Amino acid sequence: DDLLKMPMKEIVEDFHCVTGWSVKEVKWEGIPFKLIIDLAKVREGVKWVMFYSLDGYTSIVPYDDVLKENVIIALKMNGDKIPLKHGFPARPIIPHLYGWKSAKWLTEIEFLKEYVDGYWEERGYHERGNVWEEERFKGQGGKHSRRRPLL
Repeated sequence: DDLLKMPMKEIVEDFHCVTGWSVKEVKWEGIPFKLIIDLAKVREGVKWVMFYSLDGYTSIVPYDDVLKENVIIALKMNGDKIPLKHGFPARPIIPHLYGWKSAKWLTEIEFLKEYVDGYWEERGYHERGNVWEEERFKGQGGKHSRRRPLL
């Protein structure tokens, strides 16, 4: 409930899964990630952000990617609290990265100077996961199937 009292930002963005499907124009509301950075008093030299989930899942994201204006810690989806299956109570939304980077059931955020694999990165997925660059796998040696139309 304390998070809901913080300044909120609304974004409407497409959501992209690494397997090739997308959902068009999802409305998210949440705390601008730049505000989280300010509140955490992030120190110089940070290069990575690790997101931790209630179920032990982790996702690592390059620090530069969370500095974009449309990156938030979402608390609402399409006008209501995020449904449990979509990550209640909170999840990062980083629209230009694949969905696996937006860890559901967020419990902790850690700012790192050195890279550490997250859950899917340990299994060969790309360190960044940029949708528009089709960054699915480390080394980009094996690309996944082409993106399918928006749902």
